[in-house]
Amino acid sequence: MRKLALASIAAATLCLRLPVHAQDLVLDRFGDYLDSLRAQVGIPGLTAAIVGANDITWERPFGYSNVERLVATRTDTLYHVDGLTQTLTATLVLRCVEQGRLSLDGRAGDATIRQLLTHTTGAADAPQFLYRPDRLAPLAEAVSTCTGESFRTSMAGLLDQLNMIDAVPGPDASPQAYASKLDRLATPYAVNAQRRPSPSRYAATTLTAAAGLIATTRDLAKFDVELKRRRLLRPETIALAWSNPTTASGQLLPHGLGWFVQNYNGEPIVWQFGLGDNASSSMTVMLPRRALTLILLANSDGLVNPLPLAAGDVLVSPFAKLFVGLFTR
Repeated sequence: MRKLALASIAAATLCLRLPVHAQDLVLDRFGDYLDSLRAQVGIPGLTAAIVGANDITWERPFGYSNVERLVATRTDTLYHVDGLTQTLTATLVLRCVEQGRLSLDGRAGDATIRQLLTHTTGAADAPQFLYRPDRLAPLAEAVSTCTGESFRTSMAGLLDQLNMIDAVPGPDASPQAYASKLDRLATPYAVNAQRRPSPSRYAATTLTAAAGLIATTRDLAKFDVELKRRRLLRPETIALAWSNPTTASGQLLPHGLGWFVQNYNGEPIVWQFGLGDNASSSMTVMLPRRALTLILLANSDGLVNPLPLAAGDVLVSPFAKLFVGLFTR
């Protein structure tokens, strides 16, 4: 991983030496270095997109969605997004809070909604961070209580509102409604130490508050744009969601209400990741001040495993470091 980090720094440096007007060339180089990183960690297929304030500004597929059949990855290839599901769950919950139907300090299971969204435990005035997506299950019931319908139906309604035309609310969603879309689902792979892939199974078998959503980078880009436009949530709600909780001593904790939040040289970064062991991985990295977001979806766990992203520093990822190092200059 140290070699990958050095490679990403070198990539960013080389790109930054290009003339400012050569934006397309910069993005081409950025894509080439992404592909190099993909090959180094042995990811069979990867789709990447950079999203601006209003739309996708750059996108590119890499490798194969099915290695055995030599099916190339496409910009509309579907993936399990795993932990990125929780950002849409957070949006559903926060909309209910805005409507006064839920309270952040109300109970959901053995914790408050605020504690679940921020991955914290302990007293409200002395929170402790513990990243445990499996604890989010009660949020699905909270959404159902708010909307009066199943969590899957509420999620499907949000997908429809966003015109996420290829997204599927769970691998066990209605076969009649989603069969044609799932034909474009990338085959999941386990990759051994020699970087040889072998077909595996996706970890998620149903939609939960923390995982199970299936989508393309283009689908997630629509969600990202609507967040930036403040059409999904009020500005004050987003400001709260993208703020760090603090301990009694004033220490900043790494996870806001649905998203990780950190700073890099004074630049805020809002991000989240997903992991399906030996099957899939995903990442979104947003630079709010610049209205830029990187979305990465892969059909192995190589984007995330074995990086300690759950500790709260996205810059341990060479993929994220390449993006942040290039676009915050």
